Amino acid sequence: MATADVVSAKKLVENLQTDLRALSNEAKKKYPPVKEAAEAGILRIRTVVAKNKDIIPALIACSGEIMQPFLLGCDTKNLRIVQICLASIQRLIAKQALSQEAGSNVVNMLWNLMDCGIEDLKVLQTTLVLVTTSTVVRGNALARAIVICFRLHFSKDNTVSNTASAIVQQVVCTVFERVLAEDAANAAGAEDHSFHQNSLKTNSRLPPKSLRPCATDAYLLFQDLCQLVNAEHPTWLLGLTEMSRTFGLELLESILNSFPQVFLRHKEFSFLLKERVCPLVIKLFSPSLKHKQNLMSTGPLVGDKPYFPLNMRLLRVVSVLINKYYSILVTESEIFLSLLVKFLEGDKPMWQRILALEVLHKLCVQLKLLRCFCLSYDMKTHSTKIFANIVNALGSFIQSLFVHPVVERQSALPGVNSGKDGLNSSPGVVGGMSLGGGVTPQPAFAYKGVWIPLINVAATGSARPVFLEMLDKLEAPTVPDGYGLSIAFTCLLDVVRSVSTIVTSELEVEQRRKDQSGSKKMNGGTVLDRNDAVLEDVDPSLKSLWEELVNASWCGVLAALSLLLEACTDETGTESILKSLEVYASLCGKLGMTVARDAFITCLCKASLPPHYALTVLNIATPQNANILHKGHKRSISRDGLSNQQGQGSDGNANEPGDGRNQVVAVGTALPTVQGTQQGPVMLTAKNIQCMRAILSVAHCHGGILGTAWHMVLTTLQHLAWILGLKPSAGGSLKVSGAAETANSVITTAVMGELPILSAMLSRLFESSQYLDEVALHHLIDALCKLSTESMEIAYANKEPSLFAVAKLLETGLVNLSRVEVLWRPVTAHLLEVCQHNHGRTRDWGAEAITSLVKASLAYKFEPPLHENLKLQTMLLSPLQELSAIQHPDIRQRQLECVLQVLHNNGETLAHGWPLVLGVIGAVSDDQGDSLIRTAFKCFQLVTTDFLPIMPRYGLQICISVAAKFGLQKEELNISLTSVGLLWNISDYLYQNRVSISEGLVKEANLVEGTNDSSPNEAPVPPFDALWLTLYSKQADLCVDSRPAVRKSAGQTLFSTISAHGSLLQQTTWSTVLWHVLFPLLDKVKKLSGAAKQDKSDVSGGANILIHHSRDTAEKQWAETKVLTLAGVARVFNTWRQQLILLGDFPRAWALLLEHIESSALSTSNEVSLNALKSFQEILQLQASSPSPKVLEKAASLDTSMSAPKAEQIKRTTSGDNPKIMPQKQIESVMDDFTLWSTAWRVWHSIGINGTKPPTSKTAKTLPSQPFLTTLLQIFPTLFQHIKSKFVASDFQKLSRVLQCAVSVPIHADASPFLLPSSMQEAELTGLQEAALNAITCVSKAIGTSETMQSMHPAVFDQLLTFVTYACQAPSFGQIETRVMSKTASKQAEWVSMNYVPFAEKSLSMTTALYKKTATRQAVMEQQVLQNILRVLQMPLGLKYACPSATTWKLAVTSLLEILHIGLPVARNPTYNKHFKSMWLDLAAALECFLFSEHPAPLTLSVEEQQQDEAMDVKVVLLIQNEILPYSTALPPQFTAKIMGLLNRGSIHSANSSSFLDTNNSQLREEFAKTCFETLLRFSFITQSLVSEEGAITKMAMSALLQRCREVLSKYVEDERLSGKCPLPRSRMAEISFVLKALTTLMESLKKAHSGNVDVNTWEQVIDLYPTLVDCTTCTSTTVCSALRDVLSQYHDLLLPPSGAMQNGR
Repeated sequence: MATADVVSAKKLVENLQTDLRALSNEAKKKYPPVKEAAEAGILRIRTVVAKNKDIIPALIACSGEIMQPFLLGCDTKNLRIVQICLASIQRLIAKQALSQEAGSNVVNMLWNLMDCGIEDLKVLQTTLVLVTTSTVVRGNALARAIVICFRLHFSKDNTVSNTASAIVQQVVCTVFERVLAEDAANAAGAEDHSFHQNSLKTNSRLPPKSLRPCATDAYLLFQDLCQLVNAEHPTWLLGLTEMSRTFGLELLESILNSFPQVFLRHKEFSFLLKERVCPLVIKLFSPSLKHKQNLMSTGPLVGDKPYFPLNMRLLRVVSVLINKYYSILVTESEIFLSLLVKFLEGDKPMWQRILALEVLHKLCVQLKLLRCFCLSYDMKTHSTKIFANIVNALGSFIQSLFVHPVVERQSALPGVNSGKDGLNSSPGVVGGMSLGGGVTPQPAFAYKGVWIPLINVAATGSARPVFLEMLDKLEAPTVPDGYGLSIAFTCLLDVVRSVSTIVTSELEVEQRRKDQSGSKKMNGGTVLDRNDAVLEDVDPSLKSLWEELVNASWCGVLAALSLLLEACTDETGTESILKSLEVYASLCGKLGMTVARDAFITCLCKASLPPHYALTVLNIATPQNANILHKGHKRSISRDGLSNQQGQGSDGNANEPGDGRNQVVAVGTALPTVQGTQQGPVMLTAKNIQCMRAILSVAHCHGGILGTAWHMVLTTLQHLAWILGLKPSAGGSLKVSGAAETANSVITTAVMGELPILSAMLSRLFESSQYLDEVALHHLIDALCKLSTESMEIAYANKEPSLFAVAKLLETGLVNLSRVEVLWRPVTAHLLEVCQHNHGRTRDWGAEAITSLVKASLAYKFEPPLHENLKLQTMLLSPLQELSAIQHPDIRQRQLECVLQVLHNNGETLAHGWPLVLGVIGAVSDDQGDSLIRTAFKCFQLVTTDFLPIMPRYGLQICISVAAKFGLQKEELNISLTSVGLLWNISDYLYQNRVSISEGLVKEANLVEGTNDSSPNEAPVPPFDALWLTLYSKQADLCVDSRPAVRKSAGQTLFSTISAHGSLLQQTTWSTVLWHVLFPLLDKVKKLSGAAKQDKSDVSGGANILIHHSRDTAEKQWAETKVLTLAGVARVFNTWRQQLILLGDFPRAWALLLEHIESSALSTSNEVSLNALKSFQEILQLQASSPSPKVLEKAASLDTSMSAPKAEQIKRTTSGDNPKIMPQKQIESVMDDFTLWSTAWRVWHSIGINGTKPPTSKTAKTLPSQPFLTTLLQIFPTLFQHIKSKFVASDFQKLSRVLQCAVSVPIHADASPFLLPSSMQEAELTGLQEAALNAITCVSKAIGTSETMQSMHPAVFDQLLTFVTYACQAPSFGQIETRVMSKTASKQAEWVSMNYVPFAEKSLSMTTALYKKTATRQAVMEQQVLQNILRVLQMPLGLKYACPSATTWKLAVTSLLEILHIGLPVARNPTYNKHFKSMWLDLAAALECFLFSEHPAPLTLSVEEQQQDEAMDVKVVLLIQNEILPYSTALPPQFTAKIMGLLNRGSIHSANSSSFLDTNNSQLREEFAKTCFETLLRFSFITQSLVSEEGAITKMAMSALLQRCREVLSKYVEDERLSGKCPLPRSRMAEISFVLKALTTLMESLKKAHSGNVDVNTWEQVIDLYPTLVDCTTCTSTTVCSALRDVLSQYHDLLLPPSGAMQNGR
């Protein structure tokens, strides 16, 4: 047990003991038994406490004994004792320390006290505690306890009665709470439903056996309560003889309201509802149903008249039954609902009608209930239309209040704000005068003189009943003025809200379900959906339910709300009504109920306009509305009368006193209509403006459901906008017009501030059309077009029309460009009609709208992009084209302005509209006038330079023609030049899009006028080729224009176009290009250039322009044209050779072109001749294969503005006569035709001989230029590739003659600074020299690969060796006097010889390389090529440092070494040595000339350069060592002796001066001498076998060498001693160092040599050197010491003691 429970138990024990002692003391005198019992109780309690730890359970076990004293005390009836006993009993009950038996005893005791009337309040208190704290009291005991409370409730003491009343309700609730607890405790167990209703009906006194104990008690209690209310005797609450019906109904209502779980779970209780409660309620309602209101009777309840307390409680019960138990009381609820409807009838008392209204209000806010009502009743065939009746009853109730106003006394009710003094007097009027400013009139409804205030009864969506809560009223209270109308109005609004919520929420659920299932979403936004797509998939039963909900209610709602809207004087109330009308219009539209939708829309529209004005404007819809109001709705005669009088009598409302909403806030003029114009001003009230806002809201939020009602909405808005003075502005929005236009209008300040808001709302309305689906959008557009047509009809009558519809068509189109296909045709078709109107302002706005739409649509980012959608592009631009048919000049001006803006802003999105744009521009360009031409060309330039990529195929020919027109015009030169450039842009576009254009032109052949320049006998030209021919022919026309600038620009463009894009032409087309474009152009140019004047008159075209001297005559200008034309034709021949070669007349074309080239190349104009050679060079690039990308790239690069095209094969669709790809063999056969190339060789040789012929005199006016000669020689390698198979020695002699003459041509002294380097070191190969060598190279390569041409090798060597001699002796050119290039040379000669050193050196390199490849060729050996090389090299080798360039002799010795490495083995070969007998002496001479040159090195030579030069000498010695001496036996003895003499000569060197102070050692060649010495030693001692003759010769030389070494060493020792601390010169140090190294090498060689090759004298000389070497150890030089250490270490073996086994020091 918890500590708290122990403490509580101990406290209880203490209190009990205290109470027993008190009881004992009170009873000890008068009631001894009570005293004894109390004392015994004390002892018993002590015993229980002493024996038990758990006190409470022990107390319960003996509670009978413990209770006995207290029960006895109560029986004494002594007030003091009874109080003590009841207090103690309450403690035991509170601590739940009673057993069930004790509890029954307590109930009996309380019953006795109740009968005696003792301590009634204490009895009630004890009973309450006993029943509520535990369940020990059950069954009959519980019934007795409840009866106690009931009987005390009927006590005459008000305090007891009221207390008992509250306790009864609490006890009854406790009984049912026990059922809930019992059900919760047994939730897991199954309910026993095995009961029989028949048994309950027949034997109702016995409880059902299926119920558990607590449920049984509750069942019996509820059953007895029903019987008591029904004035029957109870079966369980025995002893209860009376109970008022009102109190019983309150208890029943409390139970039913608080415990629906019990009745819904237990069928036994449900049985009681159906069999007891419902019949009881219906029975008690009978007096009210039969009673009819007598207006004159105000007396008390008599007979069967309705009794307010009873009726009010009955309706409360009905409200609970319907709210809580509708699911099990469907039939009964139908009866109750019908009763409620009946209670609303006018013959019932007002309080009864109000009670019914409050109950209905509570029901109308329950969405599920309304849905169930419609589902269970209205949708059943033979069932009462409950929901429809409810709505109609509400409407009838509202109407009745205005038709038959009830005059009743007002009284204040809690929570209800009552009205003012009288029914028919407005609070805004006192004594017939309106209240002053600052007083806000009370919200009310005023209609036909009836003024009813509007009271705030409850918030929307909640019910706050007043009369149903008057439980303390015994008489029917007076109904406050306006309360009935207010609650009915609120109820009606809640019906609208509930129906809308049901339909909308379930639609949203279906929408989500559909979206989740992957269905396609509807077009438009979420707000404006029509829900058609959702409705298609909705369960038909669900859809029927929605439709029935609306069908059952819309007539009644419309009738009531339209009346209330007309009568309402409050802005808030009006807003609620308008919102409800809007909601129902939306619902009807969503569900496809067009009649109902139009009725609500009509109501809103009529309310927004003045009454008579509305009838005029909306006269078409009026009959429909009248029919709608009668549909399915029971209306009173008086309401019909009101409806019929709305048109005539509603004006009275405008003057209704205190009605601020009907005050005029705006006065404007009437909009003319087809039916006529209303005379006089039109006045709008604040309510009209508010209704206008509502219309805007409906159209904005629910535009998708308006359908055909759009026309009515837009008509209304148009009239309102006109009256308010809103006029169209840019973009279609409405703005407040100026004062001049609204002179007759009066707009209040408040409305003036609202006009911008209304304008913005109008704009947002049409902006929201982008969320409409396509059908709804079509309805909107159709309505606008219809409205605009009406305005146009008005304008024809010379009346000022409204431009509202046109402006809003524009605004609608601008926001719906994302689906332009839906609206474009109807919108633009109508706007085109508007543009043709004779009314200027109307026509102007039509043009504004259509051009704005075109510009906006082209700027819109469509998906896919606009340029990919031909159909859409054409559709968008077609209105512009159709504008051309309109003759009004202002429209034409607008059209051109639009085209210009489209080009500037949206040109990149155009694709298929360019033919239209070009057509417009071309039409303008045909007009005269500079200004117009410039403007038109500005547009055209923008098109061609920026937007060609998006031009369609069939519009390109138009573009070409327009460009040619601008090019040929003579007014503006700049425009002509620019147009030529535009033609190039067009050609570039044609090439880049060749495939698509070609295919497109074939498909669109009917749109392109094919231009066929071929003759009638030729095959027809395909459309794509015809397009190119058109371009070429137009450009060719411009190439012979009278203006040089135009000619030049057109020529460059023409040939760049053909060369770059000729691959697009078919084979047959090339013949047309050749004979109809190119050669005619050449002939024209040749003719015109020959006729050109040579004087300088009028070459600037009359303009005062400075012209360069190269272009200062017409002849020079035409020379430029001639150059350009010839180069262009040559480029065409080169680039597209394959197409031209396969032409049948290609040889004729080839010969004709060569004739033009030859004549031009021999022209006196350097410009013409040079460029003719370049053209010659171009056409020789003919190969059998297709042009490579590089060739194409080169051709394209001739025009820097052209991007390199890609090489690709163009697939075409042609006739079968012309092959797509010519056979390769056929191409090769044409290419191999030697006639073509022999002609070319003849032309080249002719140009070469005639162009390089030396003059016979010593002076010459002009000589061939270096570029001319270079180009001439550069042509040969290409030409040679085609003639090499027939190239013979005589041809090489012709070539050699041209080469020698070309290379020998000097340059003019004035040009020498630009062509010759300033020094020999900067000299490089000139282009001419390089071209000459390249010519020889290509011939030598061909000789090497051809057996028949081998005999030409010596001739090639001769030519190269001739060029080699130019390094030391420059050639002459005829008798021309020249001077050698010199930096400071005077200009004594007009011509300067070229620098030939790099040329000769390059020739030498080529000779070396060629000899390496051909050394063993028979012709080379027989013609003694090697000997010729050695003879030529003797000159640069002998000159050495005297050569013009030091690089010459270095290259000569390098080449000599390389050649000898190859040639010596060949010369030693016994097979070939007969061809080289005379060569050896030339070789010895060449070596001697080089190694011991007569020309010493200059003093300025650096040490590094000396070392490099010495290294070359060493290489020559090494050649002797490796390639000559090892084979001396096979060489001529005379040659060998010369070689040995050279080695002996170079083996030792010494300083030139004997003075040890000499510092000049520049002439020493240490490494050279060492190498010579090593070579001598190597070939003397390296062999270990025989003693040769050469060895004997060398021994003699060796003795001299050793003696020379001793002398050097001795001299060094002496000089070292004399010098002291002064170091010896470097030359002396180098000499001694070399001697020491030579001795080291000598001793190593002596040790390795065969013993027979070394005599004793030699060893003695070596040993004699030892002392001298030791004397040298005092040297301080590191180099000398190192060499000395090496040589001394060689004496190691010689210092060993002699031995017979040792020889040669070992």
